[in-house]
Amino acid sequence: MSSDATDLDLLLGAFDPVVRPPVLPASDVSYVVEDTAVGRMLLASTAAGDLVASAYLLPGVTEELWLERLARAVSPRVLRQPAALDEVRRELSAYLAGERRTFDLRVDLALATPFQRVVLTGLRENVPYGERTTYGALARRIGRPSASRAVGAALGANPLCVVLPCHRVVASSGALTGYAGGLAAKERLLALEST
Repeated sequence: MSSDATDLDLLLGAFDPVVRPPVLPASDVSYVVEDTAVGRMLLASTAAGDLVASAYLLPGVTEELWLERLARAVSPRVLRQPAALDEVRRELSAYLAGERRTFDLRVDLALATPFQRVVLTGLRENVPYGERTTYGALARRIGRPSASRAVGAALGANPLCVVLPCHRVVASSGALTGYAGGLAAKERLLALEST
């Protein structure tokens, strides 16, 4: 072998005749759009595997809007990578089929405001499966007794619907009020949890 061939081998690396697909860098945020029993949802997780979004896609609330929000708040490296969300999809599917009552998923509240974090954490800790509460009662539980409207607004912008169960919060009259996935989805989730 000539020294030219050796130099070329060093420059190009050893020739490997096996063709392989390219190895793409991991994403900072992986997402998938999933058709669920309660509507079309965008699910997203961080590179660490923490769920950062489980959001309804409805007219006016599009995939593109959520991807822009994720890019601004978490990282611009957002890729559709369904396999990264397999566990999320399994747990959500089992929950919606009535086969599980809680989620074992780690969540990341990067898309929530500081007040939303307080409200969503209080919701998760104080309102278990099958129970309902009111906006006022939740406000009292988080130490903000006069903030029932602010609690409602925080829940209305919940980036982790179903997993952080804002559907369990109703008006003081017991009436079902706004829900990001629509009232039919809220009714279905509450009916599921009452069985």
